[in-house]
Amino acid sequence: MSKERETAPPKSRVILHLDMNAFYCSVHEAEEPHLYKGKPTAVAGSVELRKGIIVTSSYTARALGVKTGMTVREGLRRCPELILISPDFNLYRTYSRGFMSIARQYTPLVEAVSIDECYLDITGSSAFGEPLDIARAIQERITSEWNLPCSIGIAPNKLLAKMASDMNKPNGFTVLRIRDVPGILWHKPCEMLFGIGRKTADKLTKLNIRTIGQLAAADEAMLVKHFGVMGSWMKAASHGFDYAPVNAERERNKSIGHTTTLPKDVVDREEAHRILLNLADQTGRRMRHQKMLAMTIQIVIRRPDMTTINRSVTLGVPTDNAADIHREACKLFDKHWKKGEPVRLLGITLQNLSLQTETAVQLDLFNYAEQPKKAALTKTMDMLRDKFGEDAVLTAGMLGDDPSALIRNKRIRGTSLQRDEHMLYSDE
Repeated sequence: MSKERETAPPKSRVILHLDMNAFYCSVHEAEEPHLYKGKPTAVAGSVELRKGIIVTSSYTARALGVKTGMTVREGLRRCPELILISPDFNLYRTYSRGFMSIARQYTPLVEAVSIDECYLDITGSSAFGEPLDIARAIQERITSEWNLPCSIGIAPNKLLAKMASDMNKPNGFTVLRIRDVPGILWHKPCEMLFGIGRKTADKLTKLNIRTIGQLAAADEAMLVKHFGVMGSWMKAASHGFDYAPVNAERERNKSIGHTTTLPKDVVDREEAHRILLNLADQTGRRMRHQKMLAMTIQIVIRRPDMTTINRSVTLGVPTDNAADIHREACKLFDKHWKKGEPVRLLGITLQNLSLQTETAVQLDLFNYAEQPKKAALTKTMDMLRDKFGEDAVLTAGMLGDDPSALIRNKRIRGTSLQRDEHMLYSDE
């Protein structure tokens, strides 16, 4: 059999992309419609201080100019009647499991990509009816059983299904076929093609490629020269081709991280180090819960003007120890932060993960006698926190009144930018 035949994609697939609309606000409205139904609402990470960032807003609020990523102060300026809601991630997970459960009743091939969206391959689900009937049934059941609005995209692949679900919100229902691509997509700017970010779009513009249609007409060899394998993908995607399968198997986390948006600018080095300590504590704890080790530690620093710095270091020995993570994070911060420069967001991400059982850890020649004691102490502290709560064992350096001190609270802590139980931040 030729290689071409072996890699040829299956024909006539039917893929759905299920995207919940303004998910966090919609969940609160479903829970307490008498308080929130039809009203301008926003979920914000620091409601009490009125200085936080809006995580998401209801469609009523969006119509009044309130947008994701906006400061609470600006949101209230644009919409004085805006109702601010503290996040409740346990509640969001409950609703997420609810609508995912409905999806899995129609096919085992459900790939959750975030807390509020998933792909379904219903190619083999004809026992439940025609594809459009299945999609309508899922949408109607989510509305009736969970009181949540959702948009569904129906297409022959994941790329077009995702783009279709974004076309009509809220409560959209859109079919996008490959033959529709020239008429519907080719006149749009390149960054409207899912998978192409602003930087790539800017680079394409410098090559005089501004629309998806121009990208479709571009020479593939030229694209590969400038973008590597990404160039071949962009060429295929611009024609509506995507062969990625719906992967129902949960993949091992590629990274584990926490970020926290600060209620006010931080300009003090020691204060930044304290915030990083809280972030290191929780990322390390999540690593140990998943019995994993990390080789790379990355930090993110975001300024008030939203410019962002990402820097990382790869260790000689993998770790799950908060002290190691904190030490390296602080080194990175000190190296890449200018004294007195304001910081609005900090984050730590652990990368190059491996299972403890699959990783050979070389003991430090000079501290090998102490390492088993440290491991035993860490294990005991984890057990105490499992039993009595995350605040049962803290160091003085973790205490404070900024959001980083709240990330141990699973109910109200902010979202991670990385995949964890499929719970990702989404722009909805």
